[in-house]
Amino acid sequence: MDYVIQTPLQLSSHLRALRKARGLSQASLGLALGVGQTRVARIEGSPTAISVEQLLEVLSALGVRLVLRDLEPAEAQSPKRPLAKRRTSKSDW
Repeated sequence: MDYVIQTPLQLSSHLRALRKARGLSQASLGLALGVGQTRVARIEGSPTAISVEQLLEVLSALGVRLVLRDLEPAEAQSPKRPLAKRRTSKSDW
């Protein structure tokens, strides 16, 4: 099943729902990750406060993976489509 995530709040909700669907408590997920229950609670509450590497570890422990999918169908993409301008600082967001 795909879980579309467009906001940090959605990521937070999905992490919590996935953990519960797996029958895991925050403490048991923390044990699998090598962290305490309070750290899992903080991750679920504010998933943007962790690194991508840590997020991937959490997702793996929950039995899911991160997938990037084009929004446009493959046929509609031009082969020489330029990459988006790289943002260099938080002020660019």
